[in-house]
Amino acid sequence: MTRTPSAPGSTRKPRAGAALADAPVIGSTGRIVESITTAIVERRLMPGTKLAEQKLADIFQVSRTLVRQALNQLSRDRLVTLEPARGAFVAMPSPEEARQVFEVRAMIESAMARQLCACITDAQVAELRRHLKAEREAVARTDVPGRTRLLADFHVLLARMMGNEVLAQLLEELLRRSSLISLMYQSAHSAEASQAEHEAIVDALARRDSRAVVRLMEHHLRSVETNLSKHPRAPDLAAVLSTET
Repeated sequence: MTRTPSAPGSTRKPRAGAALADAPVIGSTGRIVESITTAIVERRLMPGTKLAEQKLADIFQVSRTLVRQALNQLSRDRLVTLEPARGAFVAMPSPEEARQVFEVRAMIESAMARQLCACITDAQVAELRRHLKAEREAVARTDVPGRTRLLADFHVLLARMMGNEVLAQLLEELLRRSSLISLMYQSAHSAEASQAEHEAIVDALARRDSRAVVRLMEHHLRSVETNLSKHPRAPDLAAVLSTET
């Protein structure tokens, strides 16, 4: 989804609903789902944000029927909550759900890292190095949406290198839910720290050191979960757009 960048030095604060208002005109349910999902993953839509059918229909210039279909799909993906007589809202995961999501990620990604270490190729290590370079550049220029997506994509890239598309899709779903959770419960877990942890994981993969890979992956996810449990916070759009969690 393309957004117009602010002028250099601008202090203009984002409008309420700006994440959707800047969306291009799209005419299919799938594209509406993709646009809203991207806004959530890139941390431009807060948990609890109301998603009014008519407003969405106006933004995307489609019928409310298509909007309703998109919201139903997002509800099945657990990104949106549908409430009788109140409408649709970006989901607000509970602390227990947050704990469970990261517990599942730790189980899946530790096993994935161990298996990948046994079969990763030099070409794949080089591809990971290129991805890390993009992460570093996004962090250096304080590109919050860009670095958020790249830091998440790192985990999906590892799954795809195993040739397991089902695993990659499962991780994508968990990472979308993790994005919502981080908006509500995670403290300011610096982008620099996450990026450095990714560097260490790739170094261990390059050495084919399976024990180190598993240990580093577990540490990476455990540090995020610790922040979730210790620093709950209320949704605040300005904070979301100015910090990395």
